[in-house]
Amino acid sequence: MSKATFNPTRFNKSNNTPFNEVMDAHLSRRNFVKRGLGLSAMTAFGGFGLSACGSDNNSSTPNTPTTPTTPTAPTQSSAVLGFESIPGSLTDAVAIPAGYSAYVLAPWGTPLNSKAAAWKDDGSNTADDQANSVGMHHDGMHFFPLNDAGDDGLLCINHEYIDQDALHPTGPTYDTDGKRSVIDEVRKEINAHGVSVVRIKLVSGMWQVVENDSYNRRFTGASVMDVSGPLAYSSYLETRYSPDGSQVRGTLNNCGNGYTPWGTYLTCEENWPEYFVNKGELTAVQSRTGIPNTDTRYGWNHLAGNDDERLDEFARFDMTPSGSSAANDYRNEANGHGYIVEIDPYNPNSRAVKRTALGRFRHEGCVFGKLEEGKPLTFYSGHDSRFEYLYKFVSDAVWDAADANSTNRLSVGDKYMNAGTLYVAKFNEDGVGEWLPLTLDGMTTDGGTLADSFGSLEEIILNTAGAADLVGATPMDRPEWAAVDPFTGTVYLTLTNNSRRTDNTNPANPRLNNNFGHIIRWDEGDAATDFSWDIFVFGSPDDGDAATNLSGLTDLNQFASPDGLAFDPRGILWVQTDNGASEVGEETNDQMLAIVPSTMVDADGNQQVVSADNQTQLKRFFVGPNGCEVTGFAITPDYTSVFANIQHPGNWPYSDKADEATPAGVTVRPRAATVIIRKDDGGAVGV
Repeated sequence: MSKATFNPTRFNKSNNTPFNEVMDAHLSRRNFVKRGLGLSAMTAFGGFGLSACGSDNNSSTPNTPTTPTTPTAPTQSSAVLGFESIPGSLTDAVAIPAGYSAYVLAPWGTPLNSKAAAWKDDGSNTADDQANSVGMHHDGMHFFPLNDAGDDGLLCINHEYIDQDALHPTGPTYDTDGKRSVIDEVRKEINAHGVSVVRIKLVSGMWQVVENDSYNRRFTGASVMDVSGPLAYSSYLETRYSPDGSQVRGTLNNCGNGYTPWGTYLTCEENWPEYFVNKGELTAVQSRTGIPNTDTRYGWNHLAGNDDERLDEFARFDMTPSGSSAANDYRNEANGHGYIVEIDPYNPNSRAVKRTALGRFRHEGCVFGKLEEGKPLTFYSGHDSRFEYLYKFVSDAVWDAADANSTNRLSVGDKYMNAGTLYVAKFNEDGVGEWLPLTLDGMTTDGGTLADSFGSLEEIILNTAGAADLVGATPMDRPEWAAVDPFTGTVYLTLTNNSRRTDNTNPANPRLNNNFGHIIRWDEGDAATDFSWDIFVFGSPDDGDAATNLSGLTDLNQFASPDGLAFDPRGILWVQTDNGASEVGEETNDQMLAIVPSTMVDADGNQQVVSADNQTQLKRFFVGPNGCEVTGFAITPDYTSVFANIQHPGNWPYSDKADEATPAGVTVRPRAATVIIRKDDGGAVGV
């Protein structure tokens, strides 16, 4: 989530049962209910971890992931956390356990090729420089190895949003009418968004960016992208730029991420509506999705209107109908945003593809479920807003393990991500949930079907959240990142917070204005519509009363607003927080904790939730500098390097050593960056 404050949740006007009421009836039992659904505890990823390895340790040729296999065992991780939980930290530096080192890699403005000038501390780099350099405000990311050793690879990094004051020497320029007036400034802002693909190598124990490498590339807010799935070539995407509805320009507000079993990167478009404006009458879809009717987030539309290239380059952010048809203006421009975007990092000549079948909303993360030969693929994604929903997409095509080795990766994406069924989650009181299909024959709460309100599947996808309202999905406390346990197949999801929940409290969920959030988990049932669920851990300050600190957290693991979430192949769950706006933020900066859920079982082998009896299993591993959000996780195949992103730091980094504090009285131009964490003895991180 970005540092900026939005209130997109006002767009959900449904009366669907809120999640806190469901928890009231469920959590008093505090058991992980299976309810006879025939749930399996299979490995989610099979033999496919985070690597995409070839046969030559020294080769720089792009390679695809190894073929997944279906293991027969185990269903419990053997990982044991080998570090002591560190104290909270409130400094302009990162904090790490004893025996570890951390350093800065690929900060904002790092040149990716010879077209870009070196980053300038005064903010005077040009728009062209930014188009060929690492973008701003790092977020989700993934590491794609280029060899078996895993010491050479591609780091894909999201860039969620911008800080205009840091991006320009003296901030953005406005004319006397309060309008943006400098073309290069606006182009620079557009180019600072998107995704960076950065080749990195481990040299003498230190990762470094490979300068001017052919794999290095940028996807920006202006890059041409293809559209696939139900909305491709539809009239809903018809614009002056793409009359046939086949292409759009740019990806915006790239927050959470994912990856695929065939070796591609998934970037998620989160708070995209505010980049557009319709100054006329908003349509029902625009109102539900949150398109503003006064101005755009950064004023990029201000430069439109002259009879030159600006008319098209910047006019697209103003959706106000002005032509005789959609082919003559940009009334449909925002319809090309709000999707999961697939990128092939191994093919520098490929275009990104927007996968419309997975729904259109404020996507926060996209993770695939357990892989089984001959069974459909499942992808999970949360809608990051208060009172919004959790979704899953189930492919029509069934998994063929040979596809993991394809060199035509985007074609494999076409196979699994262009056709399938989109579902939204309903959480019932007895610990059993239901996936509600968002199809024309999907049942609505009034006894009808979605066909009564939508004329086509394209219309449903265009207004995914509106369709979810009608079928009775459960409004949640900001669903964000999901992660799948590689040993049990259980899916975990961060519910970051919901400060606007002001009633319906109860002993099991007693907190008014939920500033602390929690992590929910579920297992799929035998049927595609069945699942069982429980709450894994509640965020809280350590001094919260019994009604608040439901998980018994202490000063060594207190957290609030869980956000980023990832399992590594060893079964370690890494939890990142955005806790600055709560009491926890008074004790420690944003952080990353670790826990091994599959090992938390009772004498009968039942999975346990975090409680006062076992909360020492949850350990604080990393704390970021003042003002930041810790977000994005990646790890090398040998587990010796962990990558975490620092977004919007206040006065950091002072040097390449991430844990070196900025001296008192010294001010640096803040730069979002990736931090590398390694053990001093070269061993596996975390154990």
